[in-house]
Amino acid sequence: MIFPCIDLMGGKVVQLIQGREKALEADSPEEMLRRFAAFPEIQVIDLDAAMGRGSNDDLVRMLASKAVTRVGGGVRTAERARALVEQGARKVIVGTSAFSAAGIDAPFLGALRDAVGRDRILIAVDSKAGRIVVKGWQEATALSAEEVLHELEPYCSGFLCTYVDREGMMQGTDLAWFRRLRAATDLELTAAGGITTMDEVRALLDMNVHAALGMAIYTGRLKLDDLARL
Repeated sequence: MIFPCIDLMGGKVVQLIQGREKALEADSPEEMLRRFAAFPEIQVIDLDAAMGRGSNDDLVRMLASKAVTRVGGGVRTAERARALVEQGARKVIVGTSAFSAAGIDAPFLGALRDAVGRDRILIAVDSKAGRIVVKGWQEATALSAEEVLHELEPYCSGFLCTYVDREGMMQGTDLAWFRRLRAATDLELTAAGGITTMDEVRALLDMNVHAALGMAIYTGRLKLDDLARL
């Protein structure tokens, strides 16, 4: 499956490079929703909530009421996850809070699972220079994605894995990394970060990995009509 991405910052749809530099502002959330109407599900990330500087709750609520969505950004409590589900999110994406200084934060993930159910949870396992990164991809942990997926499986229905090294750079992604991740878990796996060509999208789908697409769509490198036909 292909998931077009709507990333929200300051009430606008944006695309960042490696989570830091804003590369572009897109059309309104309503217009992007219209453009993505051919796709069965949309990924929505509240970047302000993720970075701890406010939220775009009204926009998230609007998007979740009009489309099937998987929503992330700032999910630091079970209450926040429950609120997103109540706003209409089909699945909730949790990233930074899934991990602690010692490794996986099992107590938090257990509370999250109890609050909204394992089937509604996706865990973001984002990697830069071979290590999982958290807090808006600004801090590296000692963990690698390949070694933690199995341990995280009891708490979620799947994983969103971003190859941060190439995220937003339009330089292609690392298909070999996603093959290793696919071999490490039987759960749903969604790839993001640097996916630039139709060949890459097809390769991911062929290995039973979903593709979450942002910059390549917004710049026109990948055409929505071509993607919808896949």
